[in-house]
Amino acid sequence: MMRLPLALLAGLALTGLAGCKPPPTDSAVARVSLAERAGGPSEPLPSPDVTGAAWAKTANPLRLVYGIPGQPVLLALECLEPATPEARLRITRHVPADEGASALLALIGNGWIGRFPVDATDVRGQSLWQGDVPATQREWAALKPERESTVTVPGAGLLKLNPSPLPLELVTTCRGKAADTQAAEPLAPEASAAR
Repeated sequence: MMRLPLALLAGLALTGLAGCKPPPTDSAVARVSLAERAGGPSEPLPSPDVTGAAWAKTANPLRLVYGIPGQPVLLALECLEPATPEARLRITRHVPADEGASALLALIGNGWIGRFPVDATDVRGQSLWQGDVPATQREWAALKPERESTVTVPGAGLLKLNPSPLPLELVTTCRGKAADTQAAEPLAPEASAAR
């Protein structure tokens, strides 16, 4: 008669006992409705074609818009309370935003990544992505004119920003003398890459 080691017998016994229990099921989950919420998120939009898009000044010297001439604005950047400690830039991505939604808008370029909180905001009867970000925030260096930048926000595709000196000039103007001491250190991409 062949004798099995005691450890092997114990293992076989446990395996047999485990076989007596039914396998896990999704029955608890099945009781929850998986139907899509009536107020679910909107369908994502494709990335816009920005061939010929450019930054442009507006009647308000503290506001820039970005888009293709003769077509609707794709992005706006406006300085609020310039040259004060409360100076901030209002960034508006001109695409529909679901009412009550909040997200992070990513501004990426020139070795920098800025993640700015935005909310669905009523702008002239339209719900658009909009947020106010301190002008002293170093990540505005993503807008340096050396290379293109990109902006992404959930459901709105990737918006390429063609290079221009205008956005960073607006940031510098908005910071004014109040931010000189905070912005004294150079805006080097190595600092953001370490984050």
